[in-house]
Amino acid sequence: MSNPYLYTLVRWVAVGVGMLLLMLLTYGLLRAFRARRSTAAGYALILPWLLGLIIWQLFPILYSLYLSFTAYDVLTPPRWVGLKNYIDMFTRDTRFWPSVRLTVLYSVISVPLGVLGALGTASLLAREVRGIGFWRTLYYVPAVLPAAATALLWRWMFASRGLINSLLSPVYRLLNMEPLSWFSDERLVLPSFIIMSFWGVFGANTVILLAALKNVPKELKEAALVDGAGPWTVFSRITVPMISPALLYVTIMGVIGAMQNFTAPLFIATPSSAGTFLNVYVYQQGFTQFKMGYASAVAWFLMVLILILTAIVWKWSDAYVYYEGELRQR
Repeated sequence: MSNPYLYTLVRWVAVGVGMLLLMLLTYGLLRAFRARRSTAAGYALILPWLLGLIIWQLFPILYSLYLSFTAYDVLTPPRWVGLKNYIDMFTRDTRFWPSVRLTVLYSVISVPLGVLGALGTASLLAREVRGIGFWRTLYYVPAVLPAAATALLWRWMFASRGLINSLLSPVYRLLNMEPLSWFSDERLVLPSFIIMSFWGVFGANTVILLAALKNVPKELKEAALVDGAGPWTVFSRITVPMISPALLYVTIMGVIGAMQNFTAPLFIATPSSAGTFLNVYVYQQGFTQFKMGYASAVAWFLMVLILILTAIVWKWSDAYVYYEGELRQR
C-alpha cells in the first residue's frame, strides 16, 4: 500500500473494528455468567478506556520502575544493575541534590504565594462593577498562552538587556551596581523562577477561587456585618472557611504542578551548580544522555517526593478545611 494516509486510515479502521468485536465479546461473556444487562453493557462500553489505562499508563509506569534498576541506553537491551542507579543518584551525582533543592524550594515558596495572589485577584474579580466581564477575561488570558511562548517571553525579560533590567536601571545607577544576571547567577535562579511563577496566578486558580467566592452565601456575610463584624473579620472568619476546600484543591494541584515544572526551565539554561528542575533533569538524562535507567530512577524519586509533599498538605488540611456536609452529619 503506497499511500501512507490510506495505510493509516486502514489501521485505524482495523483497530476500531477489533475494539468493537472485543466489546461485543465482553458483553456476551458477562451475560453468559448471568450478569445484568446494564452491568454487562457498562463494562463493555468502558473497555476501551480500561485498555488505554492499562496499555498507555499502568504498563509504562510499572516498566519504568523495572528500568530504574537497569542500565538502559535505548540502543541495547536493559541490563540489570540493582540499586546502582539509586546509589549513584544519592552519592555520586553532583547535579542531583542542587536540582532537588531548587525544585522543593520553588514549590514551597511559589505555591503559597501563588494561592494568595490568586485569592486576592479572585476577591477583586468577585465584585460587581461595570465591565467586570472584560476584566475577568483579561486576567484569564495568560492561562491560554502557549507555555513555550511564555517561557521565551520571560527569558527575554530577564536578559541582561531585557525589560526587567531596563526598568531597574535607575536603581542600578543609584546603587552604583551592575545589572543583575538573573539566570546566570546561581543565587538568583530560584528568585527568578519564583517571579515567573506569578504569571500563573492569573489563570485556572483564579477562576476556581472566583467560583468558590461566588458560592459563599450572602446571608452569612450580611448577618456578620449586622452583628458588628468588620470586613476583615467577615473575610477571615466566614469567606475563607467557606472556600477552604477550593483552597485545598488549588494548593495540592499547585504543589504537583510546581514539582513537575518543565517547559520554562527547558527553555532557560541555568548554571550547573544551581541545578535544574527534576522533571527537566529526567528529560536530560533520558533523552539527551540516553540514560533511561537512571532517568527512571530520578523520575520515581520525584514521584515519591510529590506524594510526600501532597500527603503533608492533605494532613495539614484537617486543621483548616471546613466541609459543611460533614458538619451537618455530626
